[in-house]
Amino acid sequence: MAKVETIVFLSLLLDLFAFTIPLPLFPRIIEWYNSREASDPSGFLSQTLGLVRYIRSFLYNKPGAQPQRWDVVLLGGLMGSIFSTLQFFVSPKIGALSDKYGRKNVLLVTMIGNILSALVWMKSTTFSSYLLSRVIGGLSEGNVQLAIAILSDITTAANRSKALAHVGIAFAICFCIGPPIGAYFASKPLPESINSWGIELNIYAVPAFITLVLLVAETLFLFVALPETRGTKTPERSEEKKKDATNGNGSPKPKATPEKRLRTLKTLRHLHFLFLFLFSGVEFTLTFLTFDLLDWNNTQNGKLIGSIGIISALLQGGYVRRSASKVGEGRMARQGVFSCVLALALLALVPHYVVHQQTSSSSASDTSNSTALRLLQLAAVCMAYTSATVVNSLTALASLQCDESFDQDTGKPIQQQAELAKGQALGKFRSSGQLGRALGPIIACASYWTYGPSITYSASAIAMLGLYIRMKPIVATKSVH
Repeated sequence: MAKVETIVFLSLLLDLFAFTIPLPLFPRIIEWYNSREASDPSGFLSQTLGLVRYIRSFLYNKPGAQPQRWDVVLLGGLMGSIFSTLQFFVSPKIGALSDKYGRKNVLLVTMIGNILSALVWMKSTTFSSYLLSRVIGGLSEGNVQLAIAILSDITTAANRSKALAHVGIAFAICFCIGPPIGAYFASKPLPESINSWGIELNIYAVPAFITLVLLVAETLFLFVALPETRGTKTPERSEEKKKDATNGNGSPKPKATPEKRLRTLKTLRHLHFLFLFLFSGVEFTLTFLTFDLLDWNNTQNGKLIGSIGIISALLQGGYVRRSASKVGEGRMARQGVFSCVLALALLALVPHYVVHQQTSSSSASDTSNSTALRLLQLAAVCMAYTSATVVNSLTALASLQCDESFDQDTGKPIQQQAELAKGQALGKFRSSGQLGRALGPIIACASYWTYGPSITYSASAIAMLGLYIRMKPIVATKSVH
């Protein structure tokens, strides 16, 4: 089964690399469309930006400020929210289809949709056509959730967290290298031979083409290398079976009922939604904080976000994979949430030191600026630990609630409840997180512009602390066996 884990990990690298390439280009793409369509006030983009300005005017209207510079950035964030909203609707369907028709078959179909999305992006010369490519991508993306289902198919309860850490590691790696690659190739013009064809393409057709190549390569790789894993009976050592079946004294070990497991899954979905609702808001407003208060440029912001990704990848590879099953998935997730509480508290302090330096002497200003920077760096380390632990641990815990019983005669899986089938259950779990990702940035931006960063991060820290307290019962929840 190690071979399947390697195949899944490599496919995730290709998929997430393709996914992260366009992320830093959203504001530039919208600016390009705006320059082309600004003369048409009744056009789709002009009306959309007008709506963004109208909403922003109620939230951010400081004297002397130029909040208009954030209109394009906010619209880029809203486009990300559209993607997550679509994933909220389709993830349970994709999971249920994979339970019925097989993981590999459904995954290949979703890859066709992703390829179509990249093709539409290459050819999109209007904002509406580009938005269509994002909609197609949002309806088609299924690699991550199906990768989780596949890894759950081929692993035991003992090594589930270790295997699922591959997903988090792939995310961390690709979010470190994907955006810089996209930004680099965004400045590269199309070859003259293509321009001579007379076909008008998107200004960022080169990154779009790289995305297309990666997706085609991933599809071919999956078609050739990935076996079907639905219904796979995981081989376990006899000693492990014996240990799982008894309490250690020869008496049968009680097994969680389907009803209890369904309740646990419902609780985990709520926790997943609440966590990503708060955490995604922090992620999205972090660049507002550094740009507005510290006057950082894109390179400095990129280094900060990249450092979070690198630390997260190292933690997942060196700590989470080795320790999750020993520490307990629930306990590790709760530790990550507490780390986020610390990060939010530190971020809430940063503005106070930056404001203080504006009215102080040069030496005092340097001291304040240095303190603000140290607080930001500490917050980044805490966020990296959170990123490395929470979602991966909650996902592993959710997968452990799914049906894994097999008929002794036929070897086929026994489904006691349709809602406990891996694909459907994990699809609903991912769906709840995507809803949090869709709503979190919008609410966080509204709060940031209305009440300021200190109040926003302080309120988020209190809410995250409440989530930490609420998670106490799941610490004891580790396995269904």
